[in-house]
Amino acid sequence: MATITAVEAFDIRFPTSRELDGSDAMNPDPDYSAAYVVLRTDGAEHGHGFAFTIGRGNDVCVAAINAHAPLVTGLDVAEVVGDLGGFARRLTHDSQLRWLGPEKGASHMAAAAIINAAFDLAGKVAGKPVWKLLADMTPDQIADLVDWRYLSDALTREEAVELLRAAEPGRAEREKRLMERGYPAYTTTPGWLGYDDEKLVRLAREAVAEGFTQIKLKVGADLGEDVRRMGLAREAVGPGVRIAVDANQRWDVPQAERWMAALAPYDPYWIEEPTSPDDVLGHAAIRRAVAPVKVATGEHVQNRVIFKQMLQAGSLDILQLDACRVGGVTENVAILLLAAKYGVPVCPHAGGVGLCEVVRHLSMFDYVAVSGTVEDRVIEYVDHLHQHFLDPVVIEGGHYVTPTAPGMSAEIRAETLTAYAYPEGSVWQ
Repeated sequence: MATITAVEAFDIRFPTSRELDGSDAMNPDPDYSAAYVVLRTDGAEHGHGFAFTIGRGNDVCVAAINAHAPLVTGLDVAEVVGDLGGFARRLTHDSQLRWLGPEKGASHMAAAAIINAAFDLAGKVAGKPVWKLLADMTPDQIADLVDWRYLSDALTREEAVELLRAAEPGRAEREKRLMERGYPAYTTTPGWLGYDDEKLVRLAREAVAEGFTQIKLKVGADLGEDVRRMGLAREAVGPGVRIAVDANQRWDVPQAERWMAALAPYDPYWIEEPTSPDDVLGHAAIRRAVAPVKVATGEHVQNRVIFKQMLQAGSLDILQLDACRVGGVTENVAILLLAAKYGVPVCPHAGGVGLCEVVRHLSMFDYVAVSGTVEDRVIEYVDHLHQHFLDPVVIEGGHYVTPTAPGMSAEIRAETLTAYAYPEGSVWQ
């Protein structure tokens, strides 16, 4: 029987601020980074995962991963992959580490990195990509992944199992369509705030030519500039392509309402992160004010409880879970089930290193086994840093090609781990 012999953590950073890739009104100079973890075993397979950050503070997440290592080292691999929900709760319920959150911040992101690495390991042991590993589970097995504490006023385990059973009859046909067509994507690549007009227009036109039916622009720094850039983008893509806008938490509630009124003539599809990610009632007020423009948020929502409140309060039209911010796959399964209960589409966040690679597994599982639809559902795509992964994302005709390699597609190439290690790697010297 194989055991987990070590938890190895790496501080990996990419200097994306040099070209302003990833730039927005709140984060003008991000260096996409991964607090990367490997679950080493004495068997044939190892698990890989990471927490995504944008530079400074990545070392804090690495330290938090190392703090969780004693809870993991020495565990039997078969027991871990046989009870992934229990493994996740072992990390998130540790009373002393939990005090740092609870269930939020760097400690929770570190737990997510390890939990996702365990799912990567489980997929490799089973010989399945993680979306397929999840989609092949019974409704009861899926429900067993979830930490049901704090959710029963919105969704009970029994209701979730019933929802999953109702989706079972169409699983095989949806899986067949997923393998044939992939999953719809939209692209943020044209819209980074640091890009000049020529680059914005060129990339927007290229996106449409490549089959994308939605692009996204960053907004929130200067109203006049945002109106002008929105006009350029709308002219470039025409009336039939959706343009989402993203303020990255820049505004107060009244400011969001005024700003969106000015952008309304250019038909924005959604406004993303208009205000603080913790402001449940503020998002609800903005949603009422800017309709029919949709409100989307979630990449910085800390846990399933905040998502539960947002759904209960009618705070969002689009739920944007993040594969690496909440407690990894297990908590995201809970969030997918909550979204299905409330009938809210899930369009995940993927603007960062490796996020496209891992989050596609969650959306594809959702389609096959939970929501049963891709209507008004798209996964974000950014054209950065995929070459550093062993199982990189492939886009065809504006769709994510369905991954078939075992695991969660999180493994970074060995040469990248050496070159981009911070601060000693050659890229940083």
